[in-house]
Amino acid sequence: MNLGVGAAVVDGSVVAGDVAIEDGRIAAVALPAGSGRGLAVPGFFDLHTHGFAGVDFATAEVDEIDRVSEALTGTGVTRFQPTLPTLRPEAMSHAVARHSAATYPGAKFGGSHLEGPFLSSRYPGAHPKQLLLEPDLEVARYLVESGRVAQMTMAPELPGALDLISYLVSRGVKVSLGHSDADSVIARAAFARGATGLTHAFNASRPLRHRDPGITGAALVDPDVFVTAIVDHVHLSGEVAAIVARAAGDRLVAITDAMAAAGLGDGEFTLGDLEVNVVGPVATLSDGTIASSVLTMDAAFRNLVDIGLSVAEAAVATSLAPARMAGVDANSLRPGSPADLVVLDADFAVSATYIDGSKVFSR
Repeated sequence: MNLGVGAAVVDGSVVAGDVAIEDGRIAAVALPAGSGRGLAVPGFFDLHTHGFAGVDFATAEVDEIDRVSEALTGTGVTRFQPTLPTLRPEAMSHAVARHSAATYPGAKFGGSHLEGPFLSSRYPGAHPKQLLLEPDLEVARYLVESGRVAQMTMAPELPGALDLISYLVSRGVKVSLGHSDADSVIARAAFARGATGLTHAFNASRPLRHRDPGITGAALVDPDVFVTAIVDHVHLSGEVAAIVARAAGDRLVAITDAMAAAGLGDGEFTLGDLEVNVVGPVATLSDGTIASSVLTMDAAFRNLVDIGLSVAEAAVATSLAPARMAGVDANSLRPGSPADLVVLDADFAVSATYIDGSKVFSR
């Protein structure tokens, strides 16, 4: 089957011509396109999303998670990590178990992402301070053994954090630094222990200063560290997003950090146990603190192009780089790779989404 597109992003480069799919995989690229229109890009992989379409991954039942798996394909997502804010350990454990029990009939399960509970009380963001914990091996083991945990965000300056990073890495959990007051010395020590990511650059962490770069500065200059960013024009200005993109290069990972309100418009919603007000693209707590987002991955792709990235660079940040950060085979669209892809129109809106070669969404 040919897609009928005019070009595709293959291994991070734009290749003119059509794409053929056979037996759920990419069979050929650069085929004669004829009158083909549209751009095929690797399916989007959201490493950090708290919910979508009215479903909160902190409380979602299995059938609700499956419903979101299908709904996310309309935004071009073919794989995602349901993300938990800081909750009581028992609540986090039960949520992870439900994540792992779902069937994911649409976008694939990338494992759970635990954003907490080992975060700094100085930079909690929307996380309840009273639920934050100091690193605890037994609590971490309890959470990791609850189901398929793929990633944990933690503050490396907390007592015992470096040893906990080593433990998590030994269990196959990717560690990202965030919600942290760490300086660059501690950040580098955490990277040496195996941490490989920075959670939402510039947000809810020690600010980057010219003599005190913190975790953000340390991550931006480390060639082995992935830098995630919420490119919604709310969490970062266009200029700062462009700085992050230029510094990180192919280590830039676009995330949504979305909450259940994403896709539902304005109103009052919940994020874990917190009440959140959404007006336009901005979600805030009652005190004005930015809480999560209502960003979608297709909008993130468009915003990346808007700040100056090429189409190929935007595709890397929304698919290939997240896959590399997660340690899974990158969906490159090279022949032989799984046919998990998105067809975008001239305005970079999602026309169709394919998973394992089957069309799961069409507009």
